[in-house]
Amino acid sequence: MLKSTSSIAIIAVMALGLSACGKSQQVFESEAGGYLDEGGFGNPTMTNTLINNGDLSVAESLGRRFEADVNTQVNFEFGSAELDANARAALLEQANWIRQFPEVTFRVYGHTDLVGSAASNKALGLRRAEAAVHFLTSQGISRSRLEALASFGETRPIIVTENPERRNRRTVTEVSGFVKGHPMLLDGKYGVLVQREYVQTAKSEETLARERIVQ
Repeated sequence: MLKSTSSIAIIAVMALGLSACGKSQQVFESEAGGYLDEGGFGNPTMTNTLINNGDLSVAESLGRRFEADVNTQVNFEFGSAELDANARAALLEQANWIRQFPEVTFRVYGHTDLVGSAASNKALGLRRAEAAVHFLTSQGISRSRLEALASFGETRPIIVTENPERRNRRTVTEVSGFVKGHPMLLDGKYGVLVQREYVQTAKSEETLARERIVQ
């Protein structure tokens, strides 16, 4: 009976030890990066590793960051490509963000509502995209970083209606890629780029370059 009791005690201790080991292993895996929220805005070293392994798209991460930090969309009056005060304010905010991320390139897409012909709406969407790009370049953004202008015309409405709809009359600015040969990217500092703090106060590209040299 004593031997049986001792055996049960030993088995219980072993089971407890295995359970503890299992818990320790689970914690270790988590700390080693088992849960990384798609490698989002975590620590720079891990972000670099994920990017270099092809597990994370920097452009996608920055695109989500851009959408979170600023209003990427501006709206227009019916049949117009004129920028009103609200549109200029949104584009100014975009320009401030773009200026602080000089490694990144962008595309601007124009859209219309479903009133009018497809051909006229495609042309109107392009004029709206051109107006947005013109404003961004007037704020010191290099035209070479605004890769392309495109018009989806009436083909991608937010609200599906044949009536005039302001929410469909818009431009959308998106992250498209990176400036070829930029030193930051040649050094593989993707994690630093993704996590760079966005400061809403506008800074010139020369100021940002000096700050990076000092750092």
